Amino acid sequence: MLYRSKAPLRIGLAGGGTDVSPYSDLYGGAILNATLSLYAHATIEPIEENKIVLHTIDRNEKESYEWATKLPVNGKLDLLKGVYNRIQQDYQLKPQGFKLSTYVDAPAGSGLGTSSTLVVAIIGAFAEMHRLAFGEYDMAHYAYEIERKDLGLAGGKQDQYAATFGGVNFMEFFGDDKVIVNPLRVRQQHLFELENNLLLYYTATSRESAELIKKQSRNVTDKKESSIEAMHLLKEQAQMMKEALLKGKLNQIGEILDFGFQQKRKMAEGISNELMEDIYTAAKSAGATGGKISGAGGGGFMIFYCPGNTKYAVREELEKFGGQSRNFQFVEHGVKTWSV
Repeated sequence: MLYRSKAPLRIGLAGGGTDVSPYSDLYGGAILNATLSLYAHATIEPIEENKIVLHTIDRNEKESYEWATKLPVNGKLDLLKGVYNRIQQDYQLKPQGFKLSTYVDAPAGSGLGTSSTLVVAIIGAFAEMHRLAFGEYDMAHYAYEIERKDLGLAGGKQDQYAATFGGVNFMEFFGDDKVIVNPLRVRQQHLFELENNLLLYYTATSRESAELIKKQSRNVTDKKESSIEAMHLLKEQAQMMKEALLKGKLNQIGEILDFGFQQKRKMAEGISNELMEDIYTAAKSAGATGGKISGAGGGGFMIFYCPGNTKYAVREELEKFGGQSRNFQFVEHGVKTWSV
């Protein structure tokens, strides 16, 4: 028997960074994001040996251990171990050898929420195998606790909820880890047009998001006014994006993204860099009306809004930077599990 799970990656369209503590605890955050047809996959296969085998296929990393109730968190495949350790702690699973294999459709550190989405997918595979009952909010919060509290990895809250709920969502973040997910009923024709006009571009660089997020958090703790004001404006940007999508004012999307780009670079040093600035300038010169750095910044994916048929000219212009454009569709579903 194989127990499988897949959870969708996401792009943040507005409000990025306001889901990170302590900003969200002090001021409340808001983000608008959408899930894509790119996934984190997890498969659990029971084996007869009394072993636990962990394998990240996309990264070609493999670890094998004698079966134990707790695996060592030592910098090697810690996301996989963190999920197992927490589920074992909470549910006291019976001794059973197994192989856990994962694959993610985008590189780590690319800004599409890969790490958190992978955690959700792994939880889903264990839930399928052991018939664990998780509601959407429960699973998302469980993933958040494993990644942020158990493993001590810096980051925000949106990715776990996007991967679990799926679709286009306006999310609100408050103190005490309170999150409210508001699914948006965007008309199908508007989603098709948004999908058609968005260019997803991988800069062929990855980054360690945790360090950028720590800088951002320190700026809030240290009451750095320029950073906090930028986050306030990004929260307003999420409201602007929500209104534009619901009312079908897609001609405003590029300008709203551009507004956010100007604010996000003020949140912390290193969010943007010379390469990303050059890419952004080139995209706009070729017809894009705005764009953003996906995720924490510093590398990974960028997205651009290209009205009319300008996407093809923008794509051609960006080829000189050595990155790659990726095709995608929006998906309405969150994490899915099954067994065969």
